Amino acid sequence: MIPDGMDMNALLQQAAQMQAQMQQAQEELANSEFTGSAGGDLVTATVAGTGELKGLQIKPEACDPEDTETLADLIVAAVRDAQHKMSAMAEAKFGGMAGQLGLGDGPGGGGMPGLGF
Repeated sequence: MIPDGMDMNALLQQAAQMQAQMQQAQEELANSEFTGSAGGDLVTATVAGTGELKGLQIKPEACDPEDTETLADLIVAAVRDAQHKMSAMAEAKFGGMAGQLGLGDGPGGGGMPGLGF
């Protein structure tokens, strides 16, 4: 149901503009890389905006043959740090668009399913 006085053409135009902005933001995110680190930069992970692990650097001093569990923990922490940075960028790019459409978590918003907000 469309409220009285609302111009349907203007609404469709706005929706098309938002769709174009969202597509551009998705492309920017996909083409970005995010670097996370752990253990004072002993382990550094690079994640693409698509979530794919692109690189992993481990400094020799992080490698203790008697303690591979700590190295594994550092790797997981570095990857999570990079993914967190990717998620923060996605929220910054897409969260504002959701608010413009009334889909955010604010009044009258229900979030954007599948985008994590």
